Amino acid sequence: MISVGNLTVGGTGKTPVVEMLARALQEGGRKVAILSRGYKSVPRPLAVRLLEKLTRNKSPFVPRVVSDGVSLLLDSRTAGDEPFMLANNLRGVVVLTDRDRVKSGIYAIDQFQADTLILDDGFQYVRMRHGLEVVLIDRQAPFGNEHMLPRGTLREPPPNLRRATHIFITKCDGSDNTELIARIRRYNRTADIIECTHRPKHLRNFVTGETKSLDFLEGLKIGSLCGIAVPESFEKALESLGADLHLTQSYADHHRYSVKEIERFVRRCARMQLDAVLTTEKDAVRIPRIMDPEVPLYYMRVEIEILAGQESWERFVDRLVKPSPAVLSARRH
Repeated sequence: MISVGNLTVGGTGKTPVVEMLARALQEGGRKVAILSRGYKSVPRPLAVRLLEKLTRNKSPFVPRVVSDGVSLLLDSRTAGDEPFMLANNLRGVVVLTDRDRVKSGIYAIDQFQADTLILDDGFQYVRMRHGLEVVLIDRQAPFGNEHMLPRGTLREPPPNLRRATHIFITKCDGSDNTELIARIRRYNRTADIIECTHRPKHLRNFVTGETKSLDFLEGLKIGSLCGIAVPESFEKALESLGADLHLTQSYADHHRYSVKEIERFVRRCARMQLDAVLTTEKDAVRIPRIMDPEVPLYYMRVEIEILAGQESWERFVDRLVKPSPAVLSARRH
């Protein structure tokens, strides 16, 4: 069981890290299942939930199966943004959602023969024993505003970093992290620390599926549309790639867009004679498809790139994909 989580509410870029880890383990021969709570997914119909309560001890437990490792079985509204995005990008990986991730884990092992479980957003989920504890810290706001919920954005006090076995400093920009690492070491002296960034890879057209290189953004007059925890980070990324950003529209994290909202924004961009509308991959799963929009819509594909700690990352993956001597001995006999 590998838990991937954070100390603060949202904004650390957890989903791409989970994707990178799941892909590495799958390529190493593991049968991976991701267990998610399915945050902001649409609840089951009331009649179904009442029936589940009445038959709780009589009927078998079945979580929502976003992907069985072969097919994508639910839409983003039913699955939740991040589970849908993970399932869409990780063919061969099982993705399940349910509040009871203990039962989801048992289901993944029994029904899909999973041998490696990734607990998505699991740092605060203490009902399961975590074999490895990966904690993400956003370099731009490592400990939020230093206050606990509800006054601040901290879910737990920073000293609880002592539980981590691996710490990822995300959204690095190449600047020196010595001061931040020194503070982390006050709470945790032994965890491997890996510094990484969310690197844009390409653009994809909503309607045609066509991909374009990042060079396409150079000098392009665009509008930006997003509903993520830190929209400014996306807007700065677009400008750093040479885009000429004329119009921005941001919503709350996990905002589910209506057709009218998208059409209205596209019309505004058309009136301003902009060349394109850009959004994030996370937003893309929540935006309804509009055929033949007045201005083309693209989303940006982002992947994790390790800047420091590559050896620690490789040791981490090797430890998980290579059977221990005891397992090898058991197989021989």
